[in-house]
Amino acid sequence: MTGPFFLRLRQDPQVMRFMGEVLSEEALRSVFVSRCADPGVFVLRDKFGEALGDIGLRISPKNPHEADVGYALLPQAQGKGYASEALRAVCEYGFTTLGVQAINAWVLGENRGSSRLLEKQGFVRTQVLEKAYHLNGVDYDDWIYRLEREAHPASADAG
Repeated sequence: MTGPFFLRLRQDPQVMRFMGEVLSEEALRSVFVSRCADPGVFVLRDKFGEALGDIGLRISPKNPHEADVGYALLPQAQGKGYASEALRAVCEYGFTTLGVQAINAWVLGENRGSSRLLEKQGFVRTQVLEKAYHLNGVDYDDWIYRLEREAHPASADAG
């Protein structure tokens, strides 16, 4: 992951509109350093090696049998299958290599694109936290999605 790419991604208002406040460059540099040290963070690239986004899979601190997934793509990369391919690969990695039993994702209710992506990958919405996420002066519903290991095709085949 390159610093300038990470700054461009995390300071893009279209990318951040469902994720959080746009942070200062100084604050983002600190986040960047911690993400670089995280073995569960991957950069999404096109066939030419151009960085398009990132995806992360983190074992839950509350339950080592579960992981949380999150992703962000530059606007020009959205809707082209990159997130779908990356999410499929990261889930397979989580289930087959890390041995987690479930993967969770948290999505703002307004983020229909991300909700559709998760549902197409077999994630099921398990909970709605009403007005639980405050962003830019607005309270949003937080939707929690979950994919169980046995519902994931690659892990079922390995199983």
